[in-house]
Parts: sequence; structure tokens; C-alpha cells
Amino acid sequence: MKWVAWEQVGVDRMGCAWLIRKRIDPEAIFEFIPRNAPVPADAEPFDIPGVKFSHHGGHCSFHAFVQHYQLEDPVLHRIARIIDEADTIQAVCVEPAAPGLDLLCEGLRLTSDNDHEALERGAMLYDALYAKLSEELLGV
Repeated sequence: MKWVAWEQVGVDRMGCAWLIRKRIDPEAIFEFIPRNAPVPADAEPFDIPGVKFSHHGGHCSFHAFVQHYQLEDPVLHRIARIIDEADTIQAVCVEPAAPGLDLLCEGLRLTSDNDHEALERGAMLYDALYAKLSEELLGV
């Protein structure tokens, strides 16, 4: 399936793409469009205001995927909280990893030739985050 998001990926879009490939659509193809460009009819949009897989109720787009697909993995729920804190305005900061994850994702975007390369690099970061949180939360 083709998935579309705005260009200039950051912490939430990188996380969503990682989640899509890991748990939802391993054969996903990603397309990136300029802000306010029309969404291609043959693609499922994400992290674009007003679509199903976007920010809702103060939560990030990653959270929308976890909820919609009823993913019960506690590590994914923790990652959703971290991305929430990194990507949205929070009254209270409770996830110490959030600012670092946001900073690293921004750096990956800045040092990548394009959004596709940033997603590939970001996938390694999210794999590492998932592994560390699995160890902490599940003892795996």
C-alpha cells in the first residue's frame, strides 16, 4: 500500500513509518508531499491534519495508529507516550527520552539526502528504542 505524509519528516512521521513497516504493512511505500499539497487518491495519508492517522485529542499520529490497530504491545504504548511528549505540547514532562528522540530525529532529517533516507536511518533508531524499552518493560 502507498502511504503519504508531508515532506521534511520528524519524530512522529519517522515513528509512524517505522510502525507501519513493523506491524501494519511490511511492504509499505512512502511518498512525501509539500504541506498543503493535495493527497494522492491512491495513498493513505498520515500525520497530515484532518486525516484518520493524525493528531487527535492531544496525541500524536503514532498514537492514532496504535489505537486504530488495537496494538496491545506495552512497548509501543510507551513509544507513543514518548513521541507525544516530543511532538506535541505537554503540560507535564514525564518521558526523559522525548527531547533526545526529537533531537536525534531532527538531526537524521538534516543529515539525510531525502526523506526516504531519513526514514531508513530513523528505523534503526526506533529499533534500538524498542529493544531498550523491551528490556526495561518486559525483561526481554
